[in-house]
Amino acid sequence: MKLVVALGGNALLRRGQKLSAENQMENIRRAAAQLARVALVHEVVLTHGNGPQVGLLALQSAAYTAVETYPLDVLGAETEGMIGYLLEQELKNLLPDERIVTTLLTRVEVDSEDPAFAHPSKPIGPVYSKEEAERVAAAKHWTMAADGKGFRRVVASPQPLRVLGLEPIRWLLERGVLVIAAGGGGIPVARGNDGRTLHGVDAVIDKDLCSGLLARELAADCLIIATDVAAVFLDWGQPGQRAIRKVTPQALARQEFPAGSMRPKVDAACAFVLATGRKAFIGSLDQIEEMLAGRAGTEVCLEADGGANTL
Repeated sequence: MKLVVALGGNALLRRGQKLSAENQMENIRRAAAQLARVALVHEVVLTHGNGPQVGLLALQSAAYTAVETYPLDVLGAETEGMIGYLLEQELKNLLPDERIVTTLLTRVEVDSEDPAFAHPSKPIGPVYSKEEAERVAAAKHWTMAADGKGFRRVVASPQPLRVLGLEPIRWLLERGVLVIAAGGGGIPVARGNDGRTLHGVDAVIDKDLCSGLLARELAADCLIIATDVAAVFLDWGQPGQRAIRKVTPQALARQEFPAGSMRPKVDAACAFVLATGRKAFIGSLDQIEEMLAGRAGTEVCLEADGGANTL
């Protein structure tokens, strides 16, 4: 099968961990061990989140005051290269010598008039206490929002309209290459007034929405959204929380989920299934093989029959 596997930024850097190179390497090695087994039997396009990493680069850039802070499209490109390199190296260490792994910097077109620019919602960077968030927001003029028990910076997250550079991805897949692309949702670019030229925009595209779009455009057989939770849960964090095991996109779309975390995953999975009639899974990075076998995670599909595992 042709799979698009989206790795969450928090699957690569667990909640509460310091944003250190050592912690990232430990998690990437763990991710690569799982992904390499899947790649031995499937075509794979791998995408990844970059929320913690691009937030860290933004902090580092803001700390150097001799020049203006670099815009988020440039920082996003830097994280694509950094995380892609680490994933590529660890995967290649585990796969047969003849299996090629390559990373592509991927531009993704957005609308410069997208309403998201006026309503920042994408969390990036570290988690702060309420007091720390207020101090940092005042000092750097950033927007902060609740994220779990803490607070994080939020930035504009426009809708992805088109993945640029699909032909090289298709060409590489036809030759058996494991492709890492559209990292961090891709590098956001928009068209100028002439309708032809492109320019970078200061935003971070949601990687799940971009991965869903990429999966549709590549005619993938399955979309897997791998995160740091075992499944999609109703009443998350409450004593009565319960996992959704199998569900139609129509039923899942009616539920309420946090806009900055699970909602984009649900929207991406539902859009892929409705557009293609194929399956999507949301669940733990450690259980990708079990998800494909229907034994783990949340399966979003058209044929859910209203039984005990559906909404």
